[in-house]
Amino acid sequence: MPYVNIKVTGGAEAPTAEQKAELIAGVTALLVRVLDKNPETTVVVIDEVDADNWGIAGQTVSARRRNNAGES
Repeated sequence: MPYVNIKVTGGAEAPTAEQKAELIAGVTALLVRVLDKNPETTVVVIDEVDADNWGIAGQTVSARRRNNAGES
């Protein structure tokens, strides 16, 4: 039983319900095609993580986005 966990930032940039459905269908189809997995037992979970709870290079994603917005 494959288990895939997709983590994305939430809030304004969170994927829509339609995008989430497409991700779930696409990942399931990929596992069927590449690994010959049974789609009936394939689990895909999408977690939305607040940008303040996600860090890259010592900064939260929120801070990085604010800093990069000032560079435009």
